[in-house]
Amino acid sequence: MRVDLQLDSPNSSDVFVDNVQLSSEESKEYIDKAVNYFNNDSFWIVAPYKVFDPGTTRSLIPLEHNRQGLLISYSSGGSTPGDSYMWLLDEDYKPTAFKMWVSILPLNGLEASWSDWTTTETGLKLPEFHKLLFLGLDITDIKTAF
Repeated sequence: MRVDLQLDSPNSSDVFVDNVQLSSEESKEYIDKAVNYFNNDSFWIVAPYKVFDPGTTRSLIPLEHNRQGLLISYSSGGSTPGDSYMWLLDEDYKPTAFKMWVSILPLNGLEASWSDWTTTETGLKLPEFHKLLFLGLDITDIKTAF
């Protein structure tokens, strides 16, 4: 199965199963799933660049040891509006981890790291590793273009 996802107009995306294009009626479920995958996967990579998206609020929250966290809440957009994330920042205000308060998780404040930052060929700084509980998530072969 392949979905050629058109983010600006998902309903105009093309869906192929065994190299046969599905009708728009047959495609809806696959397109919805592809949009959800895109929203989830892109968060793990580019969330710091989406803090000013519509429906996003930001609040500085005092933490222990004279540090601050950045509480990011999404009231609209994406696949799970209502989710919130407390970003933990280093001394240069770069995110090092985030705690999730999301509807799909039974635990509140579940922490995942952002680490192994790399600078892409276009100058974008992106994380290449996340640790969540005992799992590690490598993000490899990142490529960016203008």
